Amino acid sequence: QVQLVESGGGLVQAGGSLRLSCVASGRTFRRYFMGWFRQAPGKEREFVAAITWNSNTYYDDSVKGRFTISRDNAVNTVYLQMNILKPEDTAVYYCAAGSVGGTYYRAYDYWGQGTQVTVSS
Repeated sequence: QVQLVESGGGLVQAGGSLRLSCVASGRTFRRYFMGWFRQAPGKEREFVAAITWNSNTYYDDSVKGRFTISRDNAVNTVYLQMNILKPEDTAVYYCAAGSVGGTYYRAYDYWGQGTQVTVSS
């Protein structure tokens, strides 16, 4: 069992930056594929970024060049650095962990409670 707790969301103006953190419980964090997803009101949950156990990274085209996912296995934490934020990035951001992972949300086994990111124009 893995518990995930996100933090770092908030209100920022367009062009600004935020860094999200996700702390995982358990001693097997380093084995998990970690992902960030987001869900805006009235829309489906969508893939943002993911990172493998050995730090290979994947990004949705909408965030490439602006967002960076990273992990620190020593402190069971995955990060999402978000730069040049746009109003369309506004959503609840979720951290997820899975033994398989990838870009499809159903491939993940564990989810955090989410953190709100709001980008004003």
